[in-house]
Amino acid sequence: MEQFFSSRVANLFKIEYPIIQGGMVWCSGYKLAAAVSNSGGLGLIGAGSMTPEILEEHIQKTRKNTNKPFGVNVPLIHRNAAGLIEVILRNNVEIVFTSAGNPAQWTQVLKSSGCKVVHVIANTKFAVKAADSGVDAIVAEGFEAGGHNGREETTTFVLLPLIRQVVNIPIIAAGGIYNGSSMLASFALGAEGIQVGSRFAVCKESSAHEKFKNYVLQSFEGSTRLLLKRLIPVRLMLNEFAIQVTEAENRGAGVNELAELLGSGRCKKGVFEGDLVEGELEIGQVAALMNKYESAQEIINDIIDGYFKEKNRICG
Repeated sequence: MEQFFSSRVANLFKIEYPIIQGGMVWCSGYKLAAAVSNSGGLGLIGAGSMTPEILEEHIQKTRKNTNKPFGVNVPLIHRNAAGLIEVILRNNVEIVFTSAGNPAQWTQVLKSSGCKVVHVIANTKFAVKAADSGVDAIVAEGFEAGGHNGREETTTFVLLPLIRQVVNIPIIAAGGIYNGSSMLASFALGAEGIQVGSRFAVCKESSAHEKFKNYVLQSFEGSTRLLLKRLIPVRLMLNEFAIQVTEAENRGAGVNELAELLGSGRCKKGVFEGDLVEGELEIGQVAALMNKYESAQEIINDIIDGYFKEKNRICG
């Protein structure tokens, strides 16, 4: 099979394909990370739902299940981000993706220990800030993505060329990335790798609840909304909780009321425990394209096959 010789992303992480699995809370445990890495991509452990002790356990289990490169995603707003970073350094994790915070806080600490560091951004201002902090690459995430989102609501295909104009480091496209066609289109707009979240969130190796997976696979166009914009924008599937949030926002609810409505543990309740009524069901717009239960290997194979098929169709 033709290789991605020009991809700095594949070379940076020493992986076969420049496909990164999103480090999603309540979905991205060691089983998913190891399965993606074994399939030629880069698996990420999602530390945002973990204590330092649980993260250490998942790092060790990932190493037992793959001899390929893998990484850890750390939301810097996590209440114990410092503890998570300490575990990463103690266990000699070589690849770290950071998000939701200032990349300057930990980038040089991680790089001084030999880590490759990538930061997730949603606008050009923070792309430049991340590059200036010394990260090795950035994830440019458009507002099609599930979970927390940028306030600018910039789509992935507008964001990519904007960021390509202001940074020279590798860009990984995220948000609305589903198959080989979207991978090829991302590359045409300046990306050198892709990060796939939603499709892996409902795959066989994901730690999400089966009720959540099935609900997503039954979704359709318009099944998600970008909500909670006054707190922090988050894309959710429509359910009773999302309808309550929509109604509150429509009547002008303030930050305190929305925070009280959100409460704590909503995402765990929805994604991990399978409460489809009261849970927070984070997923991207590409949910409308997903209708079958796949393994990580099947997803990787489909993306790569589709990429070359579309490239050959266009280029002849």
